[in-house]
Amino acid sequence: MSQRTFDTFIFDLDGTLLDTVPDLVLLTNWVLEQVDCPTRTPEEILSFVGGGVRRLIYLALPDDASPELQERAMDLWNAHFHEYYHHTKPYSGIPELLDQLRERGCGVGVVSNKLQAGVDQIMSICLPEKASVMYGESALIPRKPDPTGLQQAMKMLKTAPEDTVYVGDSPGDIKAARNAGTYAVAVLWGYHPKEDFAEQDVEPDMYVERPEQLLSLAR
Repeated sequence: MSQRTFDTFIFDLDGTLLDTVPDLVLLTNWVLEQVDCPTRTPEEILSFVGGGVRRLIYLALPDDASPELQERAMDLWNAHFHEYYHHTKPYSGIPELLDQLRERGCGVGVVSNKLQAGVDQIMSICLPEKASVMYGESALIPRKPDPTGLQQAMKMLKTAPEDTVYVGDSPGDIKAARNAGTYAVAVLWGYHPKEDFAEQDVEPDMYVERPEQLLSLAR
């Protein structure tokens, strides 16, 4: 049986297209310092990534942090995230992959748990004009694994779930793909090792170790 092929590729952002952890560490610890809380190690902060900014902040704060402290920390993040992008960069081979997909006539989109303003900013800096549709968390787009972002991206790209691949690095991304009915690909260069998927009883349709492997799925 020949391998399935697809005409639309939608990507997660942090850990999939871009290595954002160095800047997330700097910003998270700066926020913690501003609210007089202990800072976190890079490993701890990495473990908090994947569920959106609010979850990251809440997990980074002490367990007994008050709702008022949580909101103050969130306000600081929202006011200063745009200053923390200098260490963020695409993974090797990602710009070339996106170019080749577009050259083949494939639709390319991004659906992230990053705040919408953060998605817009960092894509314009690191991968300008590489995606036709970009959605982050907003009042209208809940965090994954809710499928709303993927469904809206497919609508804008004029495609259907059976013609779409969603590519991510976390079990939550695979759950989002399942909820939206798309083909699910997990990348192994991001923030989650293969063991994380098994621990959450999540099985993607395909694992990839290098960006160019995704071209085999392009129609």
